[in-house]
Amino acid sequence: MSKGMRAVIAAWIFCTGILWAAIETNAQSMPKEVAARVEIYAIPSLTISDQQFLTGDANGKAVTVAGEFRIAQGSGRLPVVVLMHGSSGVGATTEAWVRKFNTMGISTFVIDGFTGRGLTVVGPNQALLGRLNLILDIYRSLDILAKHPRVDPERIVLMGFSRGGQAALYASLDRFNKLWNKSGAQFAGYIPFYPDCSTSYATDTEVAARPIRIFHGTPDDYNPVASCKAYVARLQAAKRDVALTEYPDSAHGFDAGLLGLATVAVSANAQTARNCHIKEGEGGVLINADTQAPFGYKDACIELNPHVGGNPATAEAARKAVTDFLQVLFKLG
Repeated sequence: MSKGMRAVIAAWIFCTGILWAAIETNAQSMPKEVAARVEIYAIPSLTISDQQFLTGDANGKAVTVAGEFRIAQGSGRLPVVVLMHGSSGVGATTEAWVRKFNTMGISTFVIDGFTGRGLTVVGPNQALLGRLNLILDIYRSLDILAKHPRVDPERIVLMGFSRGGQAALYASLDRFNKLWNKSGAQFAGYIPFYPDCSTSYATDTEVAARPIRIFHGTPDDYNPVASCKAYVARLQAAKRDVALTEYPDSAHGFDAGLLGLATVAVSANAQTARNCHIKEGEGGVLINADTQAPFGYKDACIELNPHVGGNPATAEAARKAVTDFLQVLFKLG
């Protein structure tokens, strides 16, 4: 090797050392809410009917959904919160939660169950996608996280909002885990925000032996809290670890208050099953309990124009409750 070449290599090594030193220095001074690394995952899933989901029928349309994995600053295997969106897809409020969790040293995995299916919103037409599909996406995400070298598989919590809150709630069912969760892992806890609890599934009080913490608003007219109270009462009677925190003056989507939003408005033409009573019938068919006919979004109980809006005060109270819960559950210092 010539002297000139050795000089070039020595200079390159010197400059590289300076570059990496600068990167490490910047990493140490980065704001805590900034992820140390971001990974985007293609998640193989299926689009199936709710009946297929309930009967374990996997003969559906293969689809690829997406997940954004933000690895928090820290070393080794870290805890993770998986976040599942509602009927409007991944929104700005999700980012507020992500930043908070990353600040705590908790990684986040945000699932987008819509874009890969050619959807943006389903509020005005909830029949566009069976609600239980999001649970399947959640379990498929757990496949990825359970094997990731930067994830502690014993410290993965599921959180969801509205339609995603419903998915987060019922993903706890033992039966659904046995049918669809092939990851070998189990969520350490479930945090549904303002879920729809109007559907009763067979054996739905047999849930994972993990804490379930539901957050809801008293005046919610999209997914009324009353049906969730009834379900929680049944779970508590079955000695399950479940709690419902209810906030006054808090409409559907009240945690948008984390963004400073304090107004409540009509979600124009959005469908709500607030007056429906749905139960699982024979062969996994969802039945309108009032008519005893198969349930559909053209049923008379379906109404339109529920309200949505933020409440900064109760949003902050809910954020504190969630972070306190995770501090204890994840044994954070």
